[in-house]
Amino acid sequence: MRDLSALAQSVATLDPDLRFGKVVGVRGALIEVAGLAGAARIGSRLSIAGADGLVEAEVTGLDHDIAHCLSFRDPQGIASGARADLVAGQFVLRPSTAWLGRMVDGLGRPIDGRPAPIAGAEARPIKAMPPAAAERARVGAKIETGVRALDVFAPLCAGQRLGLFAGSGVGKSVLLSMLARWTACDVAVIGLIGERGREVQEFVEDDLGPEGLARSVVVVATSDEPALMRRQAAWTTLAIAEYFRDQGLHVLCLMDSVTRFAMAQREIGLASGEPPATKGYTPTVFAELPRLLERAGPGRPGQGSITGLFTVLVDGDDHNEPVADAVRGILDGHVVMSRRIAERGRYPAIDVLKSVSRTLPHAHSPAENAARIEARRLMSLYQDMEDMVRLGAYKAGASPEVDQAIALAPAIEALINQGKDDRGWAGATFAALGEIIGTADADAEEDAAQGADWAGADGAPDPAGQPDDLMREAA
Repeated sequence: MRDLSALAQSVATLDPDLRFGKVVGVRGALIEVAGLAGAARIGSRLSIAGADGLVEAEVTGLDHDIAHCLSFRDPQGIASGARADLVAGQFVLRPSTAWLGRMVDGLGRPIDGRPAPIAGAEARPIKAMPPAAAERARVGAKIETGVRALDVFAPLCAGQRLGLFAGSGVGKSVLLSMLARWTACDVAVIGLIGERGREVQEFVEDDLGPEGLARSVVVVATSDEPALMRRQAAWTTLAIAEYFRDQGLHVLCLMDSVTRFAMAQREIGLASGEPPATKGYTPTVFAELPRLLERAGPGRPGQGSITGLFTVLVDGDDHNEPVADAVRGILDGHVVMSRRIAERGRYPAIDVLKSVSRTLPHAHSPAENAARIEARRLMSLYQDMEDMVRLGAYKAGASPEVDQAIALAPAIEALINQGKDDRGWAGATFAALGEIIGTADADAEEDAAQGADWAGADGAPDPAGQPDDLMREAA
């Protein structure tokens, strides 16, 4: 009797109308289908008969009686006149706790060679709206990332969204792997969007490891997959994160990278006939970015939160290029990684002077903020004078503040330098930073005394008699 009731309920939800059309043209990745006027809508699903079986597609544009579609795999094998069935409903997922430890594609199908995970009871749309602004809780308490530069200069709070901006080869993927292992959370949802295929297994086995994978769901869409699948994988990543958030859990959502999502949306827009705008990006790219990124963040009171870490691949090391500029304006902070710092051998190559967390100063205690501000002042002063010191144009004693920065900034740089297996702890890092900058007053007094010894009879410094050991060491 129970089976009959379930069957009757399933039949009642079926669409009584079966609508289908036919393929009238294939232009590159774009498939044109006729015969679905009044039935097909933007986002509708189609099942198209191909030479190698059914091809799933999505309606991305409408032009009178023609539906413009893109497929989730290579459209090779689709012929003119092929039947295209309109599938009822939108794409949905049914995630559950059985998804933990699994790797899935952009449609939620397993790709790790294991049976499909148990489906959850609730169907969740892949493309959903975030909670209303007035209904959201506030950003939560500070959480440790294990990365000393971030914990001190750009702290992360529960429900915050932080961007990692870097050019290619600067080390953002390694930094992301460190954050995936060490950042405190209940569940991690990791979206690898448009990345190299060979790096997927390396990331899962070497960077995440068995313990990290056990608390994670990994969504993969490599660079060779169609643009529609790459875009869908980004939406799927957020949909899975939203499911665990609604269970009251603190979710860490990592996405590498938002730039690949934007590129996929650009391909879709151009194929649908959108005009190219800024640097070839179509207007829908800049409309979809906030809709994607705003889904991360705090949930409603009583729910969990989604802490988002999104990487942005800056084109040509230009941090003001359109996607980077748009994402920076949406997120709650940005971490800038510098090729100059990476070439110098300091990793992670985070430029702390250009990185900003919008949860400051409230994320730190007053004492921690004082230490952070003083460290930034010393590093900024050292950076301003670094070239002059190396060229020998600056002599010790000319400025006590500069002498102090030259003495202490290298020690601060050494403190925030760490390898991928060297986990940092915020308390120990602030204690070490306090010891470094706590010697500032004593160093200033010593420099002043030395300056008096170097001075001539008229009280002016004697350049010929000034020791330059400190300058030589700094250079």
